[in-house]
Amino acid sequence: MQKKNRFSFWKTSLCLIGINTFFVAVMLLVVYYVKMPNQQTNLAVLFHTREYLLGTTIGMAFQCVFYYFSLNSFYRLMARQAPWQRYVLIALIFALVCLLYSFLYDLLFKNVSIRLGVDISLKIFSYSFSCLFHTGLALTIAAVNRQLDEKKGQAINQKLLEQRTFRLEKEKMQADYLFLKAQINPHFLHNTLNFLYARSLPHSKELSEGILTLSEIMRYSLDNHEDWDGKVLLTHEIDHVHNIIRMQQLRFDNTLQVQITLTGNLDGQRILPFVLITLVENAFKHGELKSPDSPVKITLDVDDKGQLRFVCSNKKKTGPKELSTGIGLDNTRKRLELAYGENYSLYIKDQRELYTVDLTIKL
Repeated sequence: MQKKNRFSFWKTSLCLIGINTFFVAVMLLVVYYVKMPNQQTNLAVLFHTREYLLGTTIGMAFQCVFYYFSLNSFYRLMARQAPWQRYVLIALIFALVCLLYSFLYDLLFKNVSIRLGVDISLKIFSYSFSCLFHTGLALTIAAVNRQLDEKKGQAINQKLLEQRTFRLEKEKMQADYLFLKAQINPHFLHNTLNFLYARSLPHSKELSEGILTLSEIMRYSLDNHEDWDGKVLLTHEIDHVHNIIRMQQLRFDNTLQVQITLTGNLDGQRILPFVLITLVENAFKHGELKSPDSPVKITLDVDDKGQLRFVCSNKKKTGPKELSTGIGLDNTRKRLELAYGENYSLYIKDQRELYTVDLTIKL
């Protein structure tokens, strides 16, 4: 959609009519009241009614068109931050237009010039001054309005930034409250799991291993050693991913087909917690995991520049599917946006048989 001109034709015309009317009124008062002693003022000589009205109308129409195009042209150059050569070119074009108008106007109303006794040198001076004045005035008005618009835009952006900051702080406070509220039951469950693990050791190695794994998962959820910006060691997040996989294998008698590949320098890197875990859990929830030909493939790599690449790919279930609200992925996107801004990308490729999540983060 084409952007509207900064200066509308009708507003420009109304301003010019008002300004010209004011100056004509001042000129009439000066001519009528300011004169030498015994000087006679004959306004009929200066303003021949018919020619004066026609000339004023033509001049007013020219000014409206001239300023409409010149103001918007200069304003667009400033908005695009055009080089100075463009300003010179546009200024010369409008100066030549103004000069041509003055010449044609003089030809049309040459009787007025003859009556007033205007010689050729005065005409040249008048033409030159008119060109410089009108072109320079248009450039000045456009520059002033550009500065005012930029200040107004900065004020609006500052207000939007303050509103966004307030909203993010409010959301963080709500999240902290919900997290604090949710800690009551997990602590109780964690202690209970430790008790059940101790009781189950003499009876079932598989059961005790499941309880111990679940206890480690709960411990990570409660005490993940976040730093000041809410991030944890990447190795801890990976350990938690392994625990999730181990728990799923216990559920399905170690029949799940999972391939996980870790490469790069993982030590010392920090990441937003529960991001990788959410993506892996999504694959276990909606993927076909028992086919040796189509295992769940999880790859993680951290290059020398500290950029993490995580890809999780799984074959989609063909039978009944679990209901999903999509809240997990939506929340993950929001958390990534708040934590990394433009330093991350999350692409989801949902094909007919294959579902792939590709996450890149600049750590």
